[in-house]
Amino acid sequence: MIQRDLLPILLRWAAAYPVVTLTGPRQSGKTTLCKAAFPGKPYVSLEPLETRAFALEDPRGFLAQYPDGAILDEVQHAAGLLSYIQDMVDNDPAPGRFILTGSQHFGLSEAVSQSLAGRTVILHLLPPSLGELRRFPAAPKDLFSTLFMGAYPRIHDQGIPPERWLADYVATYVQRDVRQVLNVGDLLGFNTFLRLCAGSTGQELNLSRLGADAGISQPTAKAWLSVLESSFLCFRLGPWHTNHRKRLVKAPKLHFYDSGLVCYLLGIRTAEQLETHPLRGSIFETWVASEVMKMHLHQGLEASAFHYREVSGLEVDLVIHGLDRTRLVEFKSGRTVDGSWLKPLMEAKAALEAGAPGHEFEPILVYGGDQRQRRNEVDIRPWDSLEDLGPTPNRPQER
Repeated sequence: MIQRDLLPILLRWAAAYPVVTLTGPRQSGKTTLCKAAFPGKPYVSLEPLETRAFALEDPRGFLAQYPDGAILDEVQHAAGLLSYIQDMVDNDPAPGRFILTGSQHFGLSEAVSQSLAGRTVILHLLPPSLGELRRFPAAPKDLFSTLFMGAYPRIHDQGIPPERWLADYVATYVQRDVRQVLNVGDLLGFNTFLRLCAGSTGQELNLSRLGADAGISQPTAKAWLSVLESSFLCFRLGPWHTNHRKRLVKAPKLHFYDSGLVCYLLGIRTAEQLETHPLRGSIFETWVASEVMKMHLHQGLEASAFHYREVSGLEVDLVIHGLDRTRLVEFKSGRTVDGSWLKPLMEAKAALEAGAPGHEFEPILVYGGDQRQRRNEVDIRPWDSLEDLGPTPNRPQER
């Protein structure tokens, strides 16, 4: 096991709240992290049917086994427990009594909001960021191997070929999790939709087109996309709106949290194949965007991140808004910097400064090379130097 960046954050909030809720995709390392953080706490998984039945049929009897609290894994399977946990922590609000984990964010968050408001903090654990990934002894060293392999821990910890592990992951996800979250009769159609979404990563979201390509209605496409989001497979990056005098494109961009999963869904089976793939730029963009999300979420913070595009065509891949400065980030997977890559950043900087006098806008280019440079006020940094794109001071999401 590698040490996760979220560990000290998890311990800090467990010392302040009676309940801590940890969500994230399956196989992101939630159970491993919780067991390492709280080695003296009883651990109970609600995945086995007999344990789940006990918790659902006799919640008081189930919780009576753990008067000092416990780690309750996959708690979305028995969301009714939360009301009884509320009663327990109201009577004894000792910090860190219960650590709850779950893989389905939507259902779990809704139940937590209703039952544990003010009693828990919600944290998110995604697959390791690049900085965390480097803690594995056999971590990939070059850009395209990093993108191709993705970041799910078991691939790197046990040396499993990514195409083999991800094939099993997708099959399990579609067959089990999708059935639990959504009544999808046509699993083949959902699988097609999932692959079409992978082909749209790093691009503006068009649900009507996605639905038409998958042979489903736009409302169905919207519902299915919400399942992918609630399962922490993908996320939407909203548009930046600070300059109201400009006509901005309002569609969000679609991004996946794991580039290796995108490669698998697109049929990319080697890092060499990715290097010449027509979507390599979009995959690189979605990887950097997901790295920014990870760096924020693994500090217990929410990223104030957007994309920017005007109707005229001027666009910036990522806008990271902070109190003191806003970073404008463009992504290029090429290894050699082309001067034309800097022009959109400088134009966007000038346009945004005109609409927000006194606020600092910092242009940054992230590219596939290995040399850090500075040209025309643009900070040009290699793909593996993303640390400065990390958190801005915001509070975590409390419930």
